[in-house]
Amino acid sequence: MAIRNYALALCMILGLPIFLVSGDDSRVGHFSASHNYHEQMRQLQVFKASLIRRESVSGSVISPSPSSAPPLQAASAPRVYHVTKYGADPTGKSDSTEALNKAIADAFRGPSEGFLMEGITNLGGPQIYLEGGNYLISKPLRLPAAGAGNLMIHGGTLRASDNFPADGYLIDLSALSATSQEEKEGSSLNSQLASASPYNYEYITLKDLMLDSNYRGGGISVVNSLRTSIDNCYIAHFTTNGILVQGGHETYIRNSFLGQHITAGGDRGERNFSGTAINLKGNDNAVTDVVIFSAAVGIMASGQANTFSGVHCYNKATGFGGTGIYLKLPGLTQTRIVNSYMDYTGIVAEDPVQLHISSSFFLGDAFILLKSIKGVANAVNIVDNMFSGSNKGVEILQLDQSNGPFKEIDQVVVDRNNVKGMNTKATVARGGVEGNGSSWTVDFNPLLLFPNLIKHVQYSVSSSGSSFPNLALRNVSENRVVIESDVAVPANIFVTVDQS
Repeated sequence: MAIRNYALALCMILGLPIFLVSGDDSRVGHFSASHNYHEQMRQLQVFKASLIRRESVSGSVISPSPSSAPPLQAASAPRVYHVTKYGADPTGKSDSTEALNKAIADAFRGPSEGFLMEGITNLGGPQIYLEGGNYLISKPLRLPAAGAGNLMIHGGTLRASDNFPADGYLIDLSALSATSQEEKEGSSLNSQLASASPYNYEYITLKDLMLDSNYRGGGISVVNSLRTSIDNCYIAHFTTNGILVQGGHETYIRNSFLGQHITAGGDRGERNFSGTAINLKGNDNAVTDVVIFSAAVGIMASGQANTFSGVHCYNKATGFGGTGIYLKLPGLTQTRIVNSYMDYTGIVAEDPVQLHISSSFFLGDAFILLKSIKGVANAVNIVDNMFSGSNKGVEILQLDQSNGPFKEIDQVVVDRNNVKGMNTKATVARGGVEGNGSSWTVDFNPLLLFPNLIKHVQYSVSSSGSSFPNLALRNVSENRVVIESDVAVPANIFVTVDQS
């Protein structure tokens, strides 16, 4: 009887049909249709519940059949791809390029979760986990197909081999073709993803990586992609660009360190530093809390609407021909630089239009250079910065008018900067003169930024004499303000001028 009850309960648990065989009735296959059927079912449900409770206490479970076992990478399973399982060598002694690319390809083949931007397949957030290893690669790591997003590569070191392409990038987020085998795999995946997006990728995250370019090309290339995140990366030994962003927009680079040579300043070979740490050829990007410790150019920006905050550049001193931040977009700058530290290297802006620089520190005679291309400077704010120099007469703000003078100047405000050991330059200046006479001249050339340009003048006169003279502003040419009276009087003249 006990065996029969257990068999009945097991059938109920596994969902099998129930056939009852009576001791008095040997007809096999006769389904019980007695009047107490519902009572039997209730008793079986109670018995089933008691078995489940008993098994939960004992910890034993009924093993599913092999046919019902989930696949190794089921849709509901965590999609973390451990690269060593693909044969990658975490010691860096052998080439891991093929193994790493296989892991990336598998991540692309996993189940998708709809779309991000139209035409961009949402991969669902798979992670390529480098497991803290140091991997040698001989070719750039490329995503196998365009038109996908929501993927992370993180947690280890990539190092270029001695035969790595000199113009390549360790991680290349572009849709360029690679080897023939990769082309076949990419073609297959492209047909699956069927991208109709104008962008290659969206929401690709590169995090917690050290990239050693081994003086063979660059670190990371992001081409025509959307919402890319580069976070907590250390990129060294590049010869071209540490990070290249071309086209697309909204690449966020933060909490990272970049340098062609690993140094902490005062390097004997600083004069020979080359390459660019971050090259932005796209729009709407942000560089936040980043240190650039060696390169000819710290940040080169030729796309508009970028913002830089908390950037520390000591990549190559201006005296050695280096530039901290170079804004190479004449006529449409639209760039904000705030809370940054320019350490012996400065900022260059070509024909700046809508440029804001504030709350930044310039050390070691570092200065800002406005370079004329077509003579335009419009909507520029350079305010509330600190400049510290070596008392060599270096001006905090300088003009390069070798291509012609600035002619279209409007809404340029350079003011409220505190200066020590350098010469102040501004678009707003204050001065005074005293004397007994009928003409007073205040020369603002040592202070004003632009030559022969005064748009507004405000003055006041204090006289100890008994007469009340008539005074007039007579001249503002060559940045000299001349005020005259109709009679000679002892007077103190106070003048404020504005070039904006």
